[in-house]
Amino acid sequence: MLSQTSSEIRTFAKSQVGSFRPLWDYCLIERFTTPDQTNSGIFLPESIKGKHNEGIVISVGPGRRDKHGNYTPLTLKRGDRVYLQDWSANEVKLDGKEYLLLREEDILGKLA
Repeated sequence: MLSQTSSEIRTFAKSQVGSFRPLWDYCLIERFTTPDQTNSGIFLPESIKGKHNEGIVISVGPGRRDKHGNYTPLTLKRGDRVYLQDWSANEVKLDGKEYLLLREEDILGKLA
């Protein structure tokens, strides 16, 4: 998972993540994690390290079909930083890492 301070988008070549394409209006999200220690070197106990509700969009599906069969493209794109709902996420494991698969409508917002 990404560290919360990381702002780079990784290039995924020849990996499960790089070849994974969500269907419809689903988005593949990598959730931010809490660091193991503070900047001053104090180790944080597991009890205060909860899950973050922020992540970065890794890939998006083609969109939702309208009544005429045309795709309505998603507003999110790769690299967007988003705020998530936990309860609606499907967890998937790719390349040994945990990712979240959510519909765009279940993502609460895009962070600037």
